[in-house]
Amino acid sequence: MSVGNHLMTVHLVSMGCARNDVDSEELAARMEAGGFRLVDDPSEAETIVVNTCGFIEQAKKDSVDTLLAAADLKGEGPTQSVVAVGCMAERYGRELAESLPEADAVLGFDDYDDIAERLRTILDGGSIEAHVPRDRRTLLPISPVDRGSVSSHVSVPGHGTAPDVSGPASGPRATRRRLGSGPSSPLKMASGCDRRCAFCAIPRFRGSYLSRPAAEIVEEARWLVDHDVKEVFLVSENSSSYGKDLGDLRALEKLLVDLNKVDGLEWIRVSYLQPAELRPGLIDTMLATDKVVPYFDLSFQHASGPLLRRMRRFGDAESFLNIIDSIRSRCPEAGFRSNFITGFPGETEADVEILADFLQRARLDVAGIFAYSDEEGTEAATLDGHLDEDVISARRENLADLVDELVSQRAEDRIGTRGRVMIEETGEAVIGRAEHQGPEVDGVVTLLDCADVNVGDIVDVEFVGSDGVDLLARLVQA
Repeated sequence: MSVGNHLMTVHLVSMGCARNDVDSEELAARMEAGGFRLVDDPSEAETIVVNTCGFIEQAKKDSVDTLLAAADLKGEGPTQSVVAVGCMAERYGRELAESLPEADAVLGFDDYDDIAERLRTILDGGSIEAHVPRDRRTLLPISPVDRGSVSSHVSVPGHGTAPDVSGPASGPRATRRRLGSGPSSPLKMASGCDRRCAFCAIPRFRGSYLSRPAAEIVEEARWLVDHDVKEVFLVSENSSSYGKDLGDLRALEKLLVDLNKVDGLEWIRVSYLQPAELRPGLIDTMLATDKVVPYFDLSFQHASGPLLRRMRRFGDAESFLNIIDSIRSRCPEAGFRSNFITGFPGETEADVEILADFLQRARLDVAGIFAYSDEEGTEAATLDGHLDEDVISARRENLADLVDELVSQRAEDRIGTRGRVMIEETGEAVIGRAEHQGPEVDGVVTLLDCADVNVGDIVDVEFVGSDGVDLLARLVQA
């Protein structure tokens, strides 16, 4: 566990999405339980663990740059080793280890349960052979309802639980150690994906879809509340599939109702909903459940029907607008965000015009525009009709400029309306997020002439100004 009275020190860097952040907190708990002390300053750490992202080229580059920067610390202080974990490590395994000798080890998901022992071996001068990547979809049965019987034998990051030894048995306890201190926290409800989008490699290295039992999720929400969390942000690769492997297609609706009963929890936010699976009953529950904020993170990816079929996706501009309009007719203040890919093989100028027209009509609060790039092992990489990089770049830039203008207009539309804001920072400025704003990526609200509020407070405001996607607001009496 330690040498003498010395706990070995580790610095953990979390790259990528909120799902990876949950995985990092599980890793942190396992390392701490295994005799390591987490430190905030990498120069004070004997080992640096980088939880990499393997989603798109820029994310992979950022992960490699972070590993190289960590490796530069070796020999200048206590730092002895640098270890890569996470999606990029799982996806490339031995290939990453061979191309990045600066990393002392590349560990896959199957190493997570024994992460402390792996790190100890490395610090003691031993070596761990990098794994050979495999299609993790093959580890679980094809039929979703058959997965529960074997899932306990498969390592699934972010699903870690342990018996509660701190008091009377009340269910599983989260294997998790909070790395942040804010009032919002991601909460993983499922992992993996069964969809076969032509451009996406995630199912291959994250595996087939696996829901966490509702009791575990609710118990972890209670644990988070005990650690000063007021908002849980439900995350997965595809949240609207939740429960299909549990034999209940209404499981998400039931989970939201159960979470609504957790004392001390104020907001429940759902991320990454597939339009193809957005059931009327789910929308009803999201709009009718008190603590569920009216926030719809919808994975559209494009708006041209023919191109979406080529992507192995559902829908078109009109069907997507119908979803948005039906929700807005019942809840005008609802927030909408989505991501879009431009430059997919075979995309025409007409397809781009359809997407631009959709963006103008949809009036989304936030939209991300991504330039297509080939991902090895995907169907899209083998398609004809690949576009020149300069064409893709120009399309992305034009659409991103359009989105900047449109989301600014959408923020202006909220001026004069009222809403609720969760306070996240106090000091020189009081900053929070409204119900329609997701953590970190959807803009913030700055409160004017505001005093006597604390982090985690939820206050009623009137929006009085905007700056791009961000809003200005003043307190009002409830």
